Amino acid sequence: MMPATPGYADAASIRPHEPVCRHSGFNTFSMYWSFLAVAIGGALGSLFRWFLGIRLNGVFSGLPLGTLAANVIAGYIIGVAVAGFARAPQLTPEWRLFVITGLMGGLSTFSTFSAEVVQRLQDGRLGWAAGEVVIHVSASLVMTILGIATVSLLSR
Repeated sequence: MMPATPGYADAASIRPHEPVCRHSGFNTFSMYWSFLAVAIGGALGSLFRWFLGIRLNGVFSGLPLGTLAANVIAGYIIGVAVAGFARAPQLTPEWRLFVITGLMGGLSTFSTFSAEVVQRLQDGRLGWAAGEVVIHVSASLVMTILGIATVSLLSR
């Protein structure tokens, strides 16, 4: 008997109540939960990003603070989540999908950030565009590092 190809279930092991997704090796039930985790997390993250934009983007005309806040908050929470999930392997993968892929994927906003930088470039505001790039990238990286450090400190 030949070994099963990775990602495909052995036909003898398939049970009618546990269909298998041939592309990932997950059973269909698990795929539904994964889908829901990403969808619900993404919806909540996107709504929070939208709220931040409404509340903060008009505060300072030179830099959309809602977009910056979304990216900085997401950077911190991603750091906390990555470190936290590494310390809690007993959590199901759906929690990681909910928090990192869904919630933080919906909250962080590289495409909006990119569009805002391009708008500054088109307006001839090269200094503002460069400043926005530096602020977003460095602040997000620093916050991710701080998120990881937070979990380290709290785990002692």
